[in-house]
Amino acid sequence: MDISVVVPVYGCPEALQPLCERLKKTLSKIVKTYEIILVNDGCPKGSWAIIEELCKKNKKIVGINLSRNFGQLHSTNAGIAYAKGDFVVLMDCDLQDKPEAITDLYSEINKGYDIIFVKRKNRKDNKITMAFSKLFYKIYNHFVDGYYDGDIGNFCIVRKRIVDKYNEIKDKNKSFTTTLAWMGYKTSILEIDGDDRFEGKSSYTLSKKIQLAIDMLTSQSNKPLIAVVYFGMILAGLAFLYLIVQILKYLIFRDAPEGWTSMIASVFFMGGLTLGSIGGVGIYVGNIFNQTKGVPEYLIDEIINGKEQTDK
Repeated sequence: MDISVVVPVYGCPEALQPLCERLKKTLSKIVKTYEIILVNDGCPKGSWAIIEELCKKNKKIVGINLSRNFGQLHSTNAGIAYAKGDFVVLMDCDLQDKPEAITDLYSEINKGYDIIFVKRKNRKDNKITMAFSKLFYKIYNHFVDGYYDGDIGNFCIVRKRIVDKYNEIKDKNKSFTTTLAWMGYKTSILEIDGDDRFEGKSSYTLSKKIQLAIDMLTSQSNKPLIAVVYFGMILAGLAFLYLIVQILKYLIFRDAPEGWTSMIASVFFMGGLTLGSIGGVGIYVGNIFNQTKGVPEYLIDEIINGKEQTDK
């Protein structure tokens, strides 16, 4: 198999047929053998029915139906684990990533690179989404001691030997593109214009984005815990200085603090900080719990045009 194209599918069923047609036209020009892996992540809009029809018409299309919605990270990993091609392409299903750009990616990686990322020029996302993305990746890069460009999306091409090493990583919250950047192999970046979303709106709500950010940060770095410790030490130091000032005021001016407002505010503030710290520790304990209890990352209900795959 020359190329495997992995496409997580959720919330954009009308784009699947034109996506596959454009992929078929592009891939048939550059390689002899390929597979298009469509991973249905419990899409509520009937994407699996469309995938079934596409698989009947083209045996090079592999349909993987997950038992329910597990999220983009996990549906991506399901497709990546299945891919057999010497090169693996990951792209979104909404046609914001141009299938025709795979020609350029394939040409670039054959220059000796291991990974080619795509940086979208003239992104079509709204300003709030772009602002959130830039803010998150600034925080992310600080905590993981790395540099990941927030304008780089999921669209990329990777050599199979790198994909095999990625699949060996046992972290259940691993993100394909950020983990590849962390792995440190020979990488290049292509700048390509992005298209408008084919239909509808992104299913990524603010709450889902925040949850994804928390999962990625806490699974790849313990620095948030260290930051909380430093923050607590600073607050404790300020509280101690305030106490010294009040004692001196009483000894020199006989001016005792009046009322309970400042005391109650301090108690609630420190209580909130304590609860927040415990919550931060709880997130890490929860991650450890999820990693060790042996629950699969995803469950596969059915595979069409492919061999059965073990759930992970």
